[in-house]
Amino acid sequence: MPHFMPDATPISDPQTTLRTWRLKLAYDGTDFAGWQVQPGLPTIQGALASAIRSVTSEEVLPQGSGRTDAGVHAQGQIVSLKLVVPIPADNLKRALNRILPTSIRVMEAEVVAPEFHARRGVLSKTYRYTLFLCRPTKGVEEMVCSPERARWVWQYPAPLDVAAMMQSAETLVGTHDFTSFAANDPERKTRLQAEANAPDNVRTIHSSAWALAGEELVYQVRGSGFLHHMVRNIVGTCVDVGTGRILPSEMQKILNAKNRGTAGPTAPPQGLSLIEVEYGSEDLYYLDTRV
Repeated sequence: MPHFMPDATPISDPQTTLRTWRLKLAYDGTDFAGWQVQPGLPTIQGALASAIRSVTSEEVLPQGSGRTDAGVHAQGQIVSLKLVVPIPADNLKRALNRILPTSIRVMEAEVVAPEFHARRGVLSKTYRYTLFLCRPTKGVEEMVCSPERARWVWQYPAPLDVAAMMQSAETLVGTHDFTSFAANDPERKTRLQAEANAPDNVRTIHSSAWALAGEELVYQVRGSGFLHHMVRNIVGTCVDVGTGRILPSEMQKILNAKNRGTAGPTAPPQGLSLIEVEYGSEDLYYLDTRV
């Protein structure tokens, strides 16, 4: 796999104008080892960089708003990159979608303010986690999950106390230290050390709720940011509440403990999707009419 340099371009003309692009991606993450480029493994970032190279002959490493894990999906991943080629937005979108695997789609493409970067200025992110309830209540015949949904849900085999799960999820709304729901992230620690910053696991959750939708039980959470595996660890803990292994009232104690060992297991990746990324400044989204 070639070594990509962020925002690098083979064009050396000092008069060349670099334009900043914002892409919105949707993808089925089942067959990928996550967002971030990894040697010898299929990744979303790597596939997009390869497609951009084929279309523009420019070597760039597109930057995502966050790193989705292996098997995790997205409906609203935001990507930024810089290109020299003055290609119309519709043409770039169409050309990339012709080259990318069908499991990755460019939903939007536009030229934005030069200072825009997908990881900076994020106001909030929204994630959705979906369980397929194979047996929603005791004594009923097991429901069968259709093949087209199987890649997008956690097929859960036993009844769950949905009311208790709803109660426990509401406890997470507000500003808290989410250490109890954070997986170890060596890369983040290394990055923070290099920047001389101390780890900060405090995040603000604006909404956190479970809802029934037919045979599916959906958790949607919107927050200022999320730690490694945080949403999947919240889901695993809520499922433990639903089974009765943890009481709803214990969610606050788990938060206060700041200890990963007090929370429930990590839910499987296939039920998780990045739904939306919101930014704090609309000024970064003006369309450059020079393209």
